[in-house]
Amino acid sequence: MSEFPSVLAVVVVRDGTLPAGADESVAEAGGAVLLVGSGTEEASSRLTSAVRVWTAGTGTAPGTLAATLAPLLAPVHTVVLPASPDGRDLAPRLAAALDRPLLVGAVEVLPHGADVLRWGGQALVELTVDGPYLVTLEPGLRGVEPAAGTPERTAIALPAFGGAAVPDARCLTTLEATAETGGLAEARRIMGAGGGLGGAEEVALLVRVGAALGAAVGATRVVTDAGLLGYERQIGTTGVTVDPDLYIAFGVSGAPHHTGGLGAPRHVVSVNTDPYCPMTAMADLGIVADAAAVLTELAQCLERDDESAL
Repeated sequence: MSEFPSVLAVVVVRDGTLPAGADESVAEAGGAVLLVGSGTEEASSRLTSAVRVWTAGTGTAPGTLAATLAPLLAPVHTVVLPASPDGRDLAPRLAAALDRPLLVGAVEVLPHGADVLRWGGQALVELTVDGPYLVTLEPGLRGVEPAAGTPERTAIALPAFGGAAVPDARCLTTLEATAETGGLAEARRIMGAGGGLGGAEEVALLVRVGAALGAAVGATRVVTDAGLLGYERQIGTTGVTVDPDLYIAFGVSGAPHHTGGLGAPRHVVSVNTDPYCPMTAMADLGIVADAAAVLTELAQCLERDDESAL
């Protein structure tokens, strides 16, 4: 089996799909990554920051996976995982199996530790470690510089775990993600509800339109405080950090605590009656109009195109 470098990213892949923050974690590890899970070879072709890639087809149960990986990763000084759902499940189990500290919520990996977010994202703390450690990297904050050339890829077979049975999570069923329940951190399209959108009726319509467009629905704190959406849908420094390809903001003013959680969206559309609000100022396209009226018209257009869409 190939020898791993002293700094290595470990990314769990499901059905060939990379989790949010995968490329950023690889970049923080200097381009070296071990992909584990299902469809790893397919997923390796989607990495832009990789220089050296190892792929291994495995299950994704975190306890068993940690026990299997621990002997192989023992010589690795720094193990970087994205703070995706699978990354957050695997990291503490792997840290326990390796008997080393875990630094959670990092925004940058340092030679002897990491800068991590604390106090709900309001404080940045530098943590130092004397010896090997693991770190989970928050997605959407570091950005990625594409690596030059084609990465070197090696498929490996992990040894079967022969120890005692490991207490582990069991998958009972898999639920289809919807606009209102799909993970915001991994969403490539997001429709945002702000205080200027309206009340429960308008938010419900936004959820329906989001489902028709394959977009997740997020919100500002004003909307979640009003109980129109759950707090897990709140985007911002005190909520979820996202990094979508497209963000459409309906009635969102663009306060710093909201835009601070937006990462670096590739395209931003703002629908707001205020042409000078911060959200419109940062948008690629600003629509100066009533957000609820524009949303209603969009819904009607979708209904005309496909009567079963909404």
